[in-house]
Amino acid sequence: MWFVVVDFGGTQIRAARCRADGRIETRVMMPTRASEGPEAVLSYIQRAIRQVWPDDREVVALGVAAPGPLDPHTGVVRFAPNLPGWKDFPLRDRLVESFGLPTFVGNDANLAALGEHRFGAGQGVDDLVYMTVSTGIGGGIILDGALFEGAQGLGGEVGHIIVEPEGPPCFCGNRGCLEMLASGPAIARAARAAVERGEPSRLLEQVEGYPSRITARDVAEAARAGDDLARRVLARAGFYIGVALVSLMFLLNPSLFIIGGSVTKAGDLLFGPIQETVRSRAPEIYWRNTPILPAALRDNVGLLGALALATARLGGR
Repeated sequence: MWFVVVDFGGTQIRAARCRADGRIETRVMMPTRASEGPEAVLSYIQRAIRQVWPDDREVVALGVAAPGPLDPHTGVVRFAPNLPGWKDFPLRDRLVESFGLPTFVGNDANLAALGEHRFGAGQGVDDLVYMTVSTGIGGGIILDGALFEGAQGLGGEVGHIIVEPEGPPCFCGNRGCLEMLASGPAIARAARAAVERGEPSRLLEQVEGYPSRITARDVAEAARAGDDLARRVLARAGFYIGVALVSLMFLLNPSLFIIGGSVTKAGDLLFGPIQETVRSRAPEIYWRNTPILPAALRDNVGLLGALALATARLGGR
């Protein structure tokens, strides 16, 4: 059986033709062009799907990983901060109209958790938490081998765990959310502020004297070169992630944490402070039995999560 799967966000659309066992036969990528509005983005998604559609073999279903919040039961995208104009957009129904196949839509971070559980670092584990640390912080939760989505499909938003009650305001309306203190943009903001205060750092040289150009990638590069400020900024982000993981340990007692996303390319400079925080704040009975692992599926995590959703739904789960 062949499946066609899509993973899209504010900047890129990926589509692939897959087998049910996770083998990807062909894959394409194109810009989202989000500023052109939902109808234009839908047309690009349709174009990507057609590019991977097999000429002479049957496709049994479409799976789509989309930014949310969205309704996983109806496939309606309620709104998407990085997709202008996407409000109550009936993505599933529009794709069914175009391709006439069973179509399953899920929140991209939730489906990344499902993908890692089915095909990646979480294989064989029934209870896990996945977190992606990138432009934002998202996540997904697997309980008893199934994706937890909550009563309205809004569960698993680990990026909005409050880790600093009087911290910076978040677009969700709260303050001190993990996303505002440990995401890629948060790391860049913290480094920029320190450099602008006059703290010494090679970062200023890296960005040719323009602090406004500092990115999380720059911070990781400087930290790997031994820059003290950059290391402290990454350690602070790791601290906040660790605080969130401790809360999740007490609440869910998962067997495993998986952390992915572009910021994790910093490696031990981020994972070290995470581990240190968890071990200092959680009882040993929790942290000793709960590994914290890097994600395994990299850029394919959304595609394989969409595949996992489609195969599970066709199987009645």
